[in-house]
Amino acid sequence: MHSSHLLLEEPIRMASILESSKSSFFPAMTKIVGTLGPNSRSTEMIAGCLTAGMSVARFDFSWGDAEYHQQTLENLKAAIKSTRKLCAVMLDTVGPELQVLNRSEQPISLLQDGLVILTPDKEQNASSEILPINFDGLAKAVKPGDTIFVGQYLFTGSETTSVWLEVSEVKGEDVVCVIKNTATLAGSLFTLHASQIRIELPTLSEKDKEVISAWGVPNKIDFLSLSYTRHAEDVRQAREYLSKLGDLSQTQIFAKIENVEGLTHFDEILQEADGIILSRGNLGIDLPPEKVFLFQKAALYKCNMAGKPAVVTRVVDTMTNNLRPTRAEATDVANAVLDGSDAILLGAETLRGIYPVETISTVGRICCEAEKVFNQDVYFKKTVKYVGEPMTHLESIASSAVRAAIKVKASVIICFTSSGRAARPTMPVISVVIPRLKTNQLKWSFSGAFEARQSLIVRGLFPMLADPRHHAESTSATNESVLKVALDHGKASGVIKSHDRVVVCQKVGDASVVKIIELED
Repeated sequence: MHSSHLLLEEPIRMASILESSKSSFFPAMTKIVGTLGPNSRSTEMIAGCLTAGMSVARFDFSWGDAEYHQQTLENLKAAIKSTRKLCAVMLDTVGPELQVLNRSEQPISLLQDGLVILTPDKEQNASSEILPINFDGLAKAVKPGDTIFVGQYLFTGSETTSVWLEVSEVKGEDVVCVIKNTATLAGSLFTLHASQIRIELPTLSEKDKEVISAWGVPNKIDFLSLSYTRHAEDVRQAREYLSKLGDLSQTQIFAKIENVEGLTHFDEILQEADGIILSRGNLGIDLPPEKVFLFQKAALYKCNMAGKPAVVTRVVDTMTNNLRPTRAEATDVANAVLDGSDAILLGAETLRGIYPVETISTVGRICCEAEKVFNQDVYFKKTVKYVGEPMTHLESIASSAVRAAIKVKASVIICFTSSGRAARPTMPVISVVIPRLKTNQLKWSFSGAFEARQSLIVRGLFPMLADPRHHAESTSATNESVLKVALDHGKASGVIKSHDRVVVCQKVGDASVVKIIELED
């Protein structure tokens, strides 16, 4: 399938760039996380997002109450049913996020070189002279000369809709700032980010715990996005909390790296987390602009070598209000793919953007083009070298399957798994998740759906949930039956064609087997 793809290391016939792209059943191997909100919460709109390529739906509790998000989730379930497309659910915590409160929702104009006061007095009305905030300790955390950024939540960074402030002086609990650019703040809520300042608030707040317990548990969320992760201990504490909630013991924790403190402790955070989200919005404020690309490349490489999914945010901000991305944004998406990102996370673009479906579709097409020139062979060899020897049993089987697929130019790998985690692909993989029978001594049930959904954030991994009657302890004859279903699924979707070679990775008795199948007409 990938043998005819161009590689960036090879000469490219420029005219070939103009050739139209062939449509594929899978919009792209790179996954897309869409944030659902006011402009993307109807059943019809969500169905459009799923069809366009969204595989993970993000629910951001920085705004909106549980009832609002529950209705959106019910619409998501209806859309999944109508489109017959799997979609995972991600709950994004608020964490130690600082916010400016604007109860009147009237626009606030701030003029360059003027003064504005940040105050913890929430009874104050927001105005051009004073901005009430949700944190009592800002005056103790900052000093004259420090930089503070304020913008509409999920701001695009535009100089007309967000403002840079420089701390002039601290008066009691108030912070007096010089306005560095003229801007108009609109809406009821603005994010406040103090650049490279330690904020003494817990990563997982009591409010976050209430939301997880009251909303996350009954809805059996697949992923927890842990905002403002600063230390490995943040992840450990979050996991300990989830482990007490029964149904969420399997929920994966994605550490969201948003500031220099998280960057400094990145390696230890990566060891503890199930995945990483590079939150480039806040990171882009904490880091000098010329350093952002370096962190992205280094972080994605580390995630790839550790075999943990990496998600990149803030790629097509201008599509919040425009039908097309800028040239720089289109290139940025492609570079995220070439750097090794598993998924692209869309925030404002789908939450309040005018074109959520078109944005997902556009990002998917860019990812697809970038994947065509991604050197899978080199990536695979780097990974094998990094893992070293002796490999674990699973790593050895996966490595053999990928090596065989490369050598025989297989169109796809089909992997049988009961955990959903046996495959870390370097090429398209249909992961057939075999249900496992389990009991809590009160009732029997089948696992599998959880694991299948959690693979929806991994690049190149496309889950297919097997019939519960074909559970993990089934016979080899049953496994052959499931394999036939997987092959038929691949043929129907156009992924597999006559005379294609397919590499199959499965257990036969106590042994793990990698076999090559050549399809007939």
